[in-house]
Amino acid sequence: MSASLGELADWAAQFDPTDADRTLARTALADTLAVTLAARDEPTVAHTIGQSPALRWAAIGHALDFDDVHLPSTSHVSVVCVNATLATGGGEREFLAAAGVMARLGTALGWGHYRRGWHATCTAGAPAAAVAAALSLGLDSDGVRRAMALAVPAAGGTQRAFGTEAKPLQVGFATDAGVRAARLAAAGAGAHPFALDDWFTLVGGEHGIDLSGPAVPGGLAVKPFPCCYALQRPVGAIRLLGAVSPHEVDSLDVRVAESVLQPLLHDRPHTGAEGRFSLPYAVAAAVVDGFPTAASFTDAAVRRPEVRRLLERITVSTSPGGDGVLAGDSTVRLTRRDGTVLERTLRTPPGHPDSPLSPTDLHAKIVGCIGNAARASTATWPAAARLLSDTYP
Repeated sequence: MSASLGELADWAAQFDPTDADRTLARTALADTLAVTLAARDEPTVAHTIGQSPALRWAAIGHALDFDDVHLPSTSHVSVVCVNATLATGGGEREFLAAAGVMARLGTALGWGHYRRGWHATCTAGAPAAAVAAALSLGLDSDGVRRAMALAVPAAGGTQRAFGTEAKPLQVGFATDAGVRAARLAAAGAGAHPFALDDWFTLVGGEHGIDLSGPAVPGGLAVKPFPCCYALQRPVGAIRLLGAVSPHEVDSLDVRVAESVLQPLLHDRPHTGAEGRFSLPYAVAAAVVDGFPTAASFTDAAVRRPEVRRLLERITVSTSPGGDGVLAGDSTVRLTRRDGTVLERTLRTPPGHPDSPLSPTDLHAKIVGCIGNAARASTATWPAAARLLSDTYP
């Protein structure tokens, strides 16, 4: 049964997490903290000095595009909701309620919203950050609703930012806007109760709100590779081919559904940031590096001669249509110079809720990000806030 946006605020205020919800929250906190700390050398760190913690932590946390994804909403839920919660002193329940709002709101906005070029992490993220902050500040359902409405002016972001620093920054803007809106609501600021409904219509919301299910319906996908989620399957398929020297490759064809290319704006990237949104580059990096890491997506890595040569041997073909970045399958077909053909098809990427990273693989990701898995995987919410405050004051 479809619920109203006002009922979504009531749901958040009354939310009572299950044990499974709390397990998801612990993974989200550890993963978000790890990828935020891993970005300590990114330009965004210096560029956000003096900004609010919510803006700064969320922007840095998204700088590597290594944070988790909620697939039905095509949005990065945790980098917004974790950091809005940490910035206002909240914990698991506040995060989960906000994550549930963001997941449901983004899903209701629909693929058409994303296909038109909106960045759903920002559009759904600003009201969700308002929920996290409002609950952390002790507001009731009326206060949550006012906070969400006050976040509406900042609930926007475009995909043209992908491959530039504007992408993580606009995630930071949305997170900060939600926190700011909640603080204003806590101070007594009012807003029209239907502001969110009008905004939802203006940005092309397609579906009703479904309040059933766990905190985050469909779960969260944890990325093994630091690049756009649309690239996780092609990179995973390349890895299934086994070790192949770049010099052995005569041709490499990647076949995906047309909709998979929606966020992949850069065919021949010139920077590491563009490389995170380039299908040919990500596939080339997977061949050259074996397991792409953050080091695979630097400006210098994109310019490597062996990568540039391999790019000329890669073609991308598409099947028409599709509905989302995981439409259809991803198939890679590699032909060696000796005529040998290797082919693999992948439907579910590693880290998907239906194929989650094992505890060992998640541990390895966190260690790869920060060297000491215990700093993230055992962190409490107050300890995580202190760690981020010490690292990015």
